[in-house]
Amino acid sequence: QVQLVESGGGLVQAGGSLRLSCAASGRIYRCNNMGWFRQAPGKEREFVAAISSSGGSTYYASSVKGRFTISRDNAKNTVYFQMNSLQPEDTAVYYCADAVICGSSAYTRGQGYDYWGQGTQVTVSS
Repeated sequence: QVQLVESGGGLVQAGGSLRLSCAASGRIYRCNNMGWFRQAPGKEREFVAAISSSGGSTYYASSVKGRFTISRDNAKNTVYFQMNSLQPEDTAVYYCADAVICGSSAYTRGQGYDYWGQGTQVTVSS
């Protein structure tokens, strides 16, 4: 089992920035490609970004590309999500997730995630 705990959410004005963190603990798998998702009220959960186990490859949804940056510190078992130029439409609960199957690219498309955090609320006011 892997436990994921997100932090760093909050209320920010449009144009502002937040940095989310996702700390992982528990079982360590050989592969742990990580992703960030979000779910706005009344909407389905949306894939927003992913990063490979090594941190060498990153993937973004078009809605956040150029504004958000995913990164990781494997020594700290932590993934980060720097969000800049936030807009009201970015308001959502943000979740991190872990894909532990090696050799699959499904995680780059928001699929194949095995473990999920509880989420952290991000609210952007206009």
